[in-house]
Amino acid sequence: MFPSGGTPVRWLQALAAAFLLVGCSPPPRCDAGAPMTVFTLYFGEAVPGRGDVTPAEWASFAAATLSAELPSGYTVMDARGAWTNPGTGVAVTEATKVLVVALPPGRGSLTAVNRVRSEYQTRFHQQLVGMTAAPACAAF
Repeated sequence: MFPSGGTPVRWLQALAAAFLLVGCSPPPRCDAGAPMTVFTLYFGEAVPGRGDVTPAEWASFAAATLSAELPSGYTVMDARGAWTNPGTGVAVTEATKVLVVALPPGRGSLTAVNRVRSEYQTRFHQQLVGMTAAPACAAF
């Protein structure tokens, strides 16, 4: 069930709108470090009609897309994820890559992260790359 009884499409649209607001929210006051937005992306590895994204395919995606869009660095972890496909109602569990990156607050950072998400969705035929975003203070 989706919050407020909404449809999956309306719920995803509301979620996307909320993420856009992250770029507009004021950065935190940082006594140590600098204001950042921490983005966490969830890349499902099951590709419709074939097997999972291979290590070579992930390495190619990372070299071509992640390095270009996130040149200051990022962290990737292997995980297992689960979700229910809103079109079929079928629950899916799959290998997942979780990417965490801290970027300066603002639309430029959100644009770079959304380019990463869009490229992965296109390249590996994904319905969605999940994302969370939160303001933080960071020092590197």
